[in-house]
Amino acid sequence: MNWAEAGFAVFGTKVLWTDLIGNVAALATVLLAIRKSIWTWPVQLVGSVLLLVASINAHITGNALKQFMFGALAVYGWWRWSRGTQNGQELAVRPATGRERSMLVGVMVAGTAAVGLIFFVTGLSWGSYAPLPEGYFLVAADAYIFVGSAVATWAQSRALVDFWLIWVAVDLVGVPVAFRSGLVVSGAVYGVFFVLVLVGFFNWLKEYRSRAVLVPKEAV
Repeated sequence: MNWAEAGFAVFGTKVLWTDLIGNVAALATVLLAIRKSIWTWPVQLVGSVLLLVASINAHITGNALKQFMFGALAVYGWWRWSRGTQNGQELAVRPATGRERSMLVGVMVAGTAAVGLIFFVTGLSWGSYAPLPEGYFLVAADAYIFVGSAVATWAQSRALVDFWLIWVAVDLVGVPVAFRSGLVVSGAVYGVFFVLVLVGFFNWLKEYRSRAVLVPKEAV
């Protein structure tokens, strides 16, 4: 057994160390994001690498691709937040505009359809091998989580308050899919994510509203 397959049993279920530590890093990422810490991004990068390995071992190709995407977006987010906090400035958060929200929703809908088709045709999603009609649902869920995660992380890199709500929508699907795939730790962490994401949303929204009161509208 190599390090990627190392783990321990809990009530007869094997828990991979890569899955456990990767999800601890993912939880830390959310807590750091609530505080708007620049460390959000390097911690996310580390967690993505570990969860990439866990997903490959679990033969969940779609999730593995998602972790690869997370790693790339972590580098981008790191760069964006570094620019937004130059010279000791505090990262300024804001709600998305109506146009930005329409774009985010449109990308999620169109992206899920396109990625779902690719996943099904190429067999990249583990749901492609499930009996129909369950297979259709699993492929669609895999694609939705993939695209939703990308959209949420991109919106986070732009310091948009709305990114928290996108994560809520992703978690509602991610929890049952993770348990269905056998990644028990990931499923439990998704549940914790749901609570933390709500906390993060209200914290960022409260901060934005406080700033909007203190700063003249023309200067925002």
